[in-house]
Amino acid sequence: MKRILILLLFTLPQLANAQTTAQKLEKAYQILVKDEQAKYAITSLCVLDAKTGKVIFANNENIGLATASTLKTITSATAFYTLGKDFRYETKLSYTGNITADGTLQGDIIITGTGDPSLGSWRYEQTKENNILNQLATAIKAAGIKKIEGSVISDDSIFGTSTIPTGWIWQDIGNYYGAGAGSICWRENQFDVHLKPGSNIGSEAEILKTVPQTPYIKLVNELKTGASGSGDNAYGFLAPYTNIGYLRGTWGMGIKKSGISLSLPDAAFDAAYRLQDTLKRLSIACSNAPSSSRLLALENKQISSEQKPLLSIFSPTLSELVYWFQKKSINLYGEQLLKTIAFKQGKESSTRNGAKAVIDFWGGKGIDKNALNMIDGSGLSPGNRITTMAMASILFQAQKEEWFADYLKSFPEYNGMSIKSGNINDVTAYAGYYTAKNGNKYVAVININNYSGSGISRKLFQVLDALK
Repeated sequence: MKRILILLLFTLPQLANAQTTAQKLEKAYQILVKDEQAKYAITSLCVLDAKTGKVIFANNENIGLATASTLKTITSATAFYTLGKDFRYETKLSYTGNITADGTLQGDIIITGTGDPSLGSWRYEQTKENNILNQLATAIKAAGIKKIEGSVISDDSIFGTSTIPTGWIWQDIGNYYGAGAGSICWRENQFDVHLKPGSNIGSEAEILKTVPQTPYIKLVNELKTGASGSGDNAYGFLAPYTNIGYLRGTWGMGIKKSGISLSLPDAAFDAAYRLQDTLKRLSIACSNAPSSSRLLALENKQISSEQKPLLSIFSPTLSELVYWFQKKSINLYGEQLLKTIAFKQGKESSTRNGAKAVIDFWGGKGIDKNALNMIDGSGLSPGNRITTMAMASILFQAQKEEWFADYLKSFPEYNGMSIKSGNINDVTAYAGYYTAKNGNKYVAVININNYSGSGISRKLFQVLDALK
């Protein structure tokens, strides 16, 4: 009897606290769903006890909703499970043909990619564009090559030619956040366009320059000058593999930004172009224009399989890649990881196969596959449908793994919580972890689709504040 009394003394306060937390969540949640902004919306919330996995409070937790970028939490976790936290991409430099006694390469320089999203990225010291180009050029010079009777060719064949996931919208894919995924990425598959507003509202906004210069891309300027304070409403419209793009929308008077970033229509070609240009500056001339395996295939040509290695460049570890993937919500990284997961399983490295591999993986861990309707790996597609219960369950399971510390480190900090945000048209969601002052730990996923107006994040946080 004494033992029972002691046990009750310890457990009753905990039960009371759990009930209080659940009641606080329900009260805050009901305020949200009755808000005018949520009148025509679907709202879902799932909060789990992070230690036991038991549901603290849930509503509409089994309704599939568009996730926006909270889907990145699932892609990241799956990559950690299937690739390993120390996984690195390898990019190879080689040459075909022979090098003559006078240093003439009678063949081509080949860059072979395996999907590294960080090649040429400014986020890591070892991947910066100049560092990569210097390494490649140094390896070519070290081989005694002084002249190339051929060109620099990017072998972008591993991931195929379909760079854009089904379901991405036209307004997104020409801009940096809608950059396509391929075997060879370069500078995160984007370039900058510097802009200047006109002197009057409605007058033409001016394109000052592109950074870096992209002379092989023609930009048709249809931008107009917006009113002071209207800011950036400029969008690029560039299809994959095109060399013509359109700038549309408005660029506000008095804006402080220098310009916008667009997606590279063909990152593999751009990588070959930049290396060949670097070699030219070093007086190592190429007789032919830069190219890629895709472009050669259009001419019924292919890269010689007989290649001699020059250099291998390795990406940062998966832990480092996921850090920026989630912190800065880089859609490109999600699409590269999804294709890589499929490729490492011996399947065609398509978005569809990658998504299926993710769904099958979590199905094997007890999550209903029907709760995971994935279209892409980043959440940019409005066609994704994931339940908050499925997402919360994945976050819960991830805590048990030895790589969890690296995973958790990648979550942004919002509202005093380690939580990933997601925003696309009329969709706002948050998914992550929270440790209360009393030591209680929670997994929380909240999502609202089809709300009206702006400022909804503050109201979602007011629901999550019930955990504090």
